[in-house]
Amino acid sequence: MSQITQDPVWTAADLFRRFGPIPLNRIVVEPAPGTATEEDAVWQSEHRHRLCELVDGVLVEKAMGYYESYFGGELFRFIGNFVAAHTLGLTHTADALFRLAPHLIRVPDIAFVSWDRLPGGRVLQTRIADLVPDLAVEVLSRSNTREEMEGKLRDYFGAGVRLVWYVYPVQREVHVFRSVENCAVLRDGDTLEGGDVLPGFSLSLTTFFNSGVRPE
Repeated sequence: MSQITQDPVWTAADLFRRFGPIPLNRIVVEPAPGTATEEDAVWQSEHRHRLCELVDGVLVEKAMGYYESYFGGELFRFIGNFVAAHTLGLTHTADALFRLAPHLIRVPDIAFVSWDRLPGGRVLQTRIADLVPDLAVEVLSRSNTREEMEGKLRDYFGAGVRLVWYVYPVQREVHVFRSVENCAVLRDGDTLEGGDVLPGFSLSLTTFFNSGVRPE
């Protein structure tokens, strides 16, 4: 689980150790890395239209280009339709901020929250949801680093997320995590299934990754 560093101001070396060779334009420098708060994350979203995660007092802008955005939207449609048809809970897009722990905000590209995890069984009227999703999905782009994504896995499962999917559109792969160490790599010809989190959900990855190509 991420923690605030003792020295509140980070150096470039600190950023590299935590996030790897991340593009520096994804790091918000005002406020200085190491000093950012939840209110700063909300302000960036509302006033700068920058969707940022808060990790160890550092605001890290979400990374997704046009190509990745398309597949994120398609997968959201498949999951959302299934969740709605079976009345399982709520499905969220990448605009939803989740407080996984104090001073730790994550913004999955897609999140599913079951009714049992929603206080009062309804959507919350709040800027930051004090909730832990059952399923968190990340659609990776070239600017996502190994260190960044490993940190997300630790945060997700440390907070109680039950299932994590990492989608790699360029490689046409989905990495299915049931824990930080338990990963199954699915490729063309395989079927993505929801397991205990979305029982009955299945999606052909060939169909999914070919959805961006006009049928002949």
